[in-house]
Amino acid sequence: MTLLSIRDLDKSFAGARALGGASLEVRAGEVHALMGENGAGKSTLIKILAGVQKPDAGVIEIEGAPVTIASPADALRLGLRFIHQELSVVPHLSVAENIFLGRDYPRRWGVMIDWDGLNRRAAAVLADLGVAHIQPARKMARLSVGDQMLVKIAAAFQDASVEGGMPARLYVMDEPTAALSAEESQRLFAVIRQLRTAGAGIIYVSHRLDEVMDLADRLTVLRDGSTVATRDIAGLQKLEVIELMIGRRFAEGYPPRLNPVQDEVALGVEHLSTAYLQDVSFEVRKGEILGLAGLEGAGQSEVIRAIVGADGGHDGAISLAGRSVKIDEPVSAWAKGLAFLPRERRQEGLVASASIAGNVSLPHLDDLLRFGLVLDRKAEAEQAVDLGRKVKLKANGPRQKVRELSGGNQQKVVFARAIAGEPEVLLLDEPTRGVDVGARYDIHALLRELTAEGKAVVLASSDLPELVYMADRVIVFRDGKVATTVSTDGLDQAGLAALCFGAPTAPTA
Repeated sequence: MTLLSIRDLDKSFAGARALGGASLEVRAGEVHALMGENGAGKSTLIKILAGVQKPDAGVIEIEGAPVTIASPADALRLGLRFIHQELSVVPHLSVAENIFLGRDYPRRWGVMIDWDGLNRRAAAVLADLGVAHIQPARKMARLSVGDQMLVKIAAAFQDASVEGGMPARLYVMDEPTAALSAEESQRLFAVIRQLRTAGAGIIYVSHRLDEVMDLADRLTVLRDGSTVATRDIAGLQKLEVIELMIGRRFAEGYPPRLNPVQDEVALGVEHLSTAYLQDVSFEVRKGEILGLAGLEGAGQSEVIRAIVGADGGHDGAISLAGRSVKIDEPVSAWAKGLAFLPRERRQEGLVASASIAGNVSLPHLDDLLRFGLVLDRKAEAEQAVDLGRKVKLKANGPRQKVRELSGGNQQKVVFARAIAGEPEVLLLDEPTRGVDVGARYDIHALLRELTAEGKAVVLASSDLPELVYMADRVIVFRDGKVATTVSTDGLDQAGLAALCFGAPTAPTA
């Protein structure tokens, strides 16, 4: 049975087409992947389904009946549920309170909240989803990101009786594993398969092809706002999906190194310690990509944040090109030639309400002042255009608001800002997380260009193939300490994974 049918959706913003002839059909009891590069129109289509934006043209049907989704309340009544990678939870409330947020809690004598009853109801919902390990009375802030995601699904799953509406029948999951560990992702997949078995339809948006090929039944590919193909997963090759997404033949793999690593040390870290890190020391040379690996929370991200002073002070010494430097906050890091790209680009890396040009120039305003007083907006715009071209940014111009860009293009704005200051060292924390294959290749190619110019890169990533193929050496962290350092010559993904779990399988570098 066809659960959802979308035909010929059109949507434009200020004359720029976001969707043009987008179509999608989702059956009951299937996981349907929605694929496409950043900027292909996936987010716009989802926002239309959620009632956040209105289409200019097109038809949406639920179980064969045409519907109008003018608001999120309409989407809820029609049985649509949305789970995003940026979780909207209330951390100081309990799991049970989050599951039933916005609905009437059970009460004793019609007055006092029946907390035991609320927790029992939440426990029943969690048990139905096969995630009974989550305790209903536990504060959300104390859960892992993966378990928080499962609680959000539980909240959507239990809401089967919206007044005047339908039970939850269609789940839209937008990059749900972007911040999850492998174990947490497997728990999520088990829940998704259970929902599918129960007859629900799932629209699954992800840039991770391996999980799409393993989880989905069918996929639809958007390119430049239009539907270009719908395919059964059975018998489909990953390379075919990539070529459908980018519209050209794709050279598999990673861009090759352009120049050898130099002997000169660009960044030195000695005995770096914080409340979490213990006596971390390493060097990265000019032209080198140094990878940082480890299980979630092992210390790789914390090292990058400690170097730039993002979370307060630290013990230890930092040197640039052999000269000792003191860095108390990210602003001083930028001034000393260290570019920092945080993991959470939307929270820490961008001003979403500002323009592309405004974001690119933000740490470098002194270089764009006339007579040291007035911002030269023409020069600011020209800088954004030039750097946008270098990072292959897709946008309508330097004055377009960053919030209007896709996730991949937002990340390219962050990179444009980083290289605007001509840094000697780039500190990157999960730089390709949530980015499509085309944008990933562009970012990797940019890193190769920068290292060919003699820049040094420190790359913290949970993407093991990215570390194996892009880095020259990898430091493996465990419990806030350096466990080992290995060369990537002859290293494979399985070997690096074993090191992260504490099983030495590769020679140290």
